[in-house]
Amino acid sequence: MPLFVMIGIDGADSAERRKQHRTAHVAHIEALDREGRITLAGTPRNDANDASVGAVVLFEASNLEEARAIANRDPFVTGGVFETFQVAPFKRVYPKE
Repeated sequence: MPLFVMIGIDGADSAERRKQHRTAHVAHIEALDREGRITLAGTPRNDANDASVGAVVLFEASNLEEARAIANRDPFVTGGVFETFQVAPFKRVYPKE
């Protein structure tokens, strides 16, 4: 299946929303992981490395439409944690398979 990347950037006031929606967000990602769709998922951190400031999820989907639908169901998206987010096709270059 093709790879896609979702990159979400938290808003300035997202800390409380992040706390409210974290459990549901993790459940969403874990469900994708159980399906074998997650290649990598994690969070960029602030300069002090003591708070998350976004999310990066590299995952498989049949096509861009399905990838966007998966991202749009993420509780961090529906809960307004991200000020901006994008979903795009991803071309893996390294590590070489």
